[in-house]
Amino acid sequence: MTHGPRSGLSAVSAAILAMSRHLEVRDVLKTIVVSARELLDAQYAALGVPDDHGGFSQFVVDGVSDETWKAIGPLPRQHGILAAMLEDKNPQRLADVRKDPRFGGWPDAHPEMGDFLGMPVADGDENLAVLFLANKAYKHGGTGVGCGFTDEDEELLAVLAQHAAIALTNARLYERSRELTIADERARLAHELHDAVAQKLFSLRLTAQAATALVDRDPGRAKDQLHQVAHLAAEATDELRAAVVELRPAGLDEDGLVATLRTQVKVLDRAHAASVGFAAHGMRALPASQEEALLRVAQEALHNALRHSGAEHVEVTLARRGQGATLRVADDGSGFDPSAVRQAGRHLGLVSMRDRANGVGGRLKVVSEPGQGTAIEMEVPGG
Repeated sequence: MTHGPRSGLSAVSAAILAMSRHLEVRDVLKTIVVSARELLDAQYAALGVPDDHGGFSQFVVDGVSDETWKAIGPLPRQHGILAAMLEDKNPQRLADVRKDPRFGGWPDAHPEMGDFLGMPVADGDENLAVLFLANKAYKHGGTGVGCGFTDEDEELLAVLAQHAAIALTNARLYERSRELTIADERARLAHELHDAVAQKLFSLRLTAQAATALVDRDPGRAKDQLHQVAHLAAEATDELRAAVVELRPAGLDEDGLVATLRTQVKVLDRAHAASVGFAAHGMRALPASQEEALLRVAQEALHNALRHSGAEHVEVTLARRGQGATLRVADDGSGFDPSAVRQAGRHLGLVSMRDRANGVGGRLKVVSEPGQGTAIEMEVPGG
């Protein structure tokens, strides 16, 4: 975004497009604040998202230096003009916020503010947040007499707040869907581990039965079988421990793409007869949407390799390429003819993988031949 005042339909359109371009809540909040301050040419802008305990769960500012923000201290409580705006959907335009009877003061490090424009960000009857700007007149050398914000400013901010509510609601729905996807994935991995442990326990039971039958007529062989029982029990214990450790709540936001994918590969390596390996080279953080797309494509490709190909070895590789990255999932399984799969109407998840790659500006390549294994390669541009 450029700095300095902007006006007119093009400026409003640019601000709305900037908000709708993001899917993460924190990115949407920051874009709303920056867009509002730039659009109305104010010195300061802030947006607070209320919590259920009389404070704010998130409070984003623009125009205040990092040093000043740290010196101000804890997030504000819902009091004074902020509380009034959360309870009332009407905008607040004041020549001097300090002279308002609801003004309750601010910390010593807080910048001085005079003229003020506040606007609730509402979704129906629910106030999602409160957006406010300060010091339009002061920014241009005002004396504190009269408000620098105009009727037109109030109208522009109202339009921006309406679209901010849509963008914020969409971002919250997106994050919720991601949480549900992570939960589904954890359930799927748990099922994989359950199968592995069940196989171990079944083998343990059969071996114990064999040892029981051999105790009287062949004690030596019975002893060998009991040693095998102990070995299988230890393996089953290790699998259960892996389930506890590796299926902890986690996701891309907390662990990053490399750690998340490495953990899932370890789980699959334990749960399947095939050897599943992972390597990462020079990776850097990528936009959240691209990291999620890479993870989902890797999961789909792994599922195909482990469930359908009969592979003995599967290798997952992440590598940096310029500002972006490449993903490769290769197996030594039965392979297939990609063109024949398309003609038969069977996709093996290829359509969804291509859609995910295209959705983030990436490319997907499938290399496979009958009897020659399969390699799924995806490249994303970074950001």
